Amino acid sequence: MAVPGGLVDGPIYLDYNATTPVDPAVADAVLPYLTSAFGNPSSAHRYGTEARGALDHARARVAALIGTSADRIVFTGSGSEANALAIRGATLAARTGWPHVITQRTEHPAVLESCRALASRHGVDVTYLPVDGDGLVDPAALAAAFTPRTVLVSIMAANNETGALQPIPELARVTHEHDAVFHCDAAQAVGKLPVDVTALDVDLLTVVGHKMYAPKGVGALYVRPGVRLEPLVHGGGQEHGLRAGTENVAYAVALGTAARLAADALVAGEHQRVRTLRDRLHARLRAGLGERVRLNGPPTSRLPNTLNVSVDGVRAHELLAAIPEVATSTGSACHSGRDMPSPVLTAMGLPAERSLAALRLSLGRWSTEEDVDRAAELITAAGHGAVVTHSGPAHRALE
Repeated sequence: MAVPGGLVDGPIYLDYNATTPVDPAVADAVLPYLTSAFGNPSSAHRYGTEARGALDHARARVAALIGTSADRIVFTGSGSEANALAIRGATLAARTGWPHVITQRTEHPAVLESCRALASRHGVDVTYLPVDGDGLVDPAALAAAFTPRTVLVSIMAANNETGALQPIPELARVTHEHDAVFHCDAAQAVGKLPVDVTALDVDLLTVVGHKMYAPKGVGALYVRPGVRLEPLVHGGGQEHGLRAGTENVAYAVALGTAARLAADALVAGEHQRVRTLRDRLHARLRAGLGERVRLNGPPTSRLPNTLNVSVDGVRAHELLAAIPEVATSTGSACHSGRDMPSPVLTAMGLPAERSLAALRLSLGRWSTEEDVDRAAELITAAGHGAVVTHSGPAHRALE
C-alpha cells in the first residue's frame, strides 16, 4: 500500500480512526518552526513576532474549519487534555457545593476518566446515560437525568468504534433548557464531516490533530463566549489564560495546516468518496461471507469512513493475526492475554460473542478501491478459514 506521497510501502491501512498519517503538506509547513523560525511568540523582537504571526494564523484556520472566530480557540497538547480542560474546567468553575455532570456510556476514555476523576477527587455526582442498539443517546433520557445541580453535559459527536453520530443539536438544546454547559468531543467528526459550532449549538468542542493528518501531540478546544473554565495549568497567561506555558508553535502550525486541508477536502467531496469506498468494502465482505457479516452501529447516521462489522464464528484478533497485510482494529481489548468485549459494543447490548468478532475498518485520505478490494479478499479468505462453532466464536487460531 502506498501511504502519503508514496513514501512507504506496507500493509493496507484501514485504521484511520486510531490515527492518520501526517499529510506531507503538514510536515512541510512544520519544518521551518523547528529550525529557523524558532522564536518565542511572547518575545517582542522579530523572531517572536514571526512565531506569534504563525500561531495567530494557525488559530484562525482551526476556527474557520468549525465556524467560529480565532479568539475562541485554545490550543492544547492532545484531545485528552482538551476534554479534561472542558470537563474539569467547566465543572470546577461552576463553584457549586455538589455539582452534577451527565455523560454517556460509550464516550471515549478521555471523557469517562475525566468524569470518574471528578467523582473520586472532588465528590462530583456523575450520571452515565444508556444508549440504544445503534449506540445513540435519547434526548428524552438526557432531559430526565437533569437535577438542579447539573452543570455540564458531555456527549461525543461521533463514536470512534462504530462511527455513530449523536443528535448533538437536540442534546445541546435540552442542555441549554436546563441552564447547563454542553461539551462535545468532536475528535472523530472534525475533518470527516462539516462541523459548525453555531449549528451544533455547543459551548465547548474538542478538536484532535492526529485524527486529521496532523502529528500526535496537538489539539484544540473551542470555548463559547461567556463560558467560564478553571485552567488546568497556571502560569504565564498563554492561551487566553486557560493553558499556561510557551506555545508549541510548530504543532499549532501543523493543526492549522491540517484544518485548511480538511476544509478544502470537504469542499471537494472527499467525505463522499470515502463513503463510497466504505460501502464498497461492506458489500464485498457481504458477498464473500454472506449473512455472517453483521453491521454494528447505525446503518446511515455514522461517519462516512467507518465500518464496524462482526463476522459470525470468528475471534477478530485471530482473524487479523492471520492477515498481517491489513492494518486495522478489533472491537475488543486484550488484557493480560485475555480477549475482552468492547465496552462500546457491550453498552449497545451486543452479546460477547458478537463483540469479540467485531472489526473496526476505518478509511481515509489515501484509501483506494484497490485497497478496499484487496482487504475484502483477505478478510473473506481468513473468515472462511476460521473454525465456526454453534456457540459463535472460533476456539483456535486461524490457519
